[in-house]
Amino acid sequence: MFESPWSFIEERGPIMRIHDILRHKGHDVLTVGPEDTVHEAACILNRHRIGSLVVKDGDGEIAGIITERDILRECGERCTRLNEPGESKEEGCPVLVKDIMSEDVVIGVPGDDVNYIMGVMTKNRIRHLPIIDDGELTGIVSIGDVVNAHVEEADFENRMLKDYIQGVTSEVRQTV
Repeated sequence: MFESPWSFIEERGPIMRIHDILRHKGHDVLTVGPEDTVHEAACILNRHRIGSLVVKDGDGEIAGIITERDILRECGERCTRLNEPGESKEEGCPVLVKDIMSEDVVIGVPGDDVNYIMGVMTKNRIRHLPIIDDGELTGIVSIGDVVNAHVEEADFENRMLKDYIQGVTSEVRQTV
């Protein structure tokens, strides 16, 4: 069955919120421990093609976040060479995640408006935002997720305005 590309928006109403993005992309969040090595974190990022990992302590509480930028900055400041071909991966960077992670984590909540979150991410110069609901980590959104949602919302509003100008109502559109 063909699903309208607008059904995602039409279900939720005129204001897109973070829970709309999470409903679409999922709630999975990959994590790493503060005692894990930066090399282990980089391997997880590469394996899953993601840009950040939430750092959880032994009690499962958020201790920080580590991003591609944190790792690149560390490599630029301290690394003298990359692994040689044939060298064991275990011989990678011995620096621990806790040594380079960002401890002051900016978070969002599922009910946050996408435009508000875009402003928060821009102001704080961050590209990944963990989402907390009732004290629990329930997802993570990237700036790409937020921009895509914003574009989708603008397209929807544009379509509705064009329909209004042309005299097309939602009842007419549903019968087509």
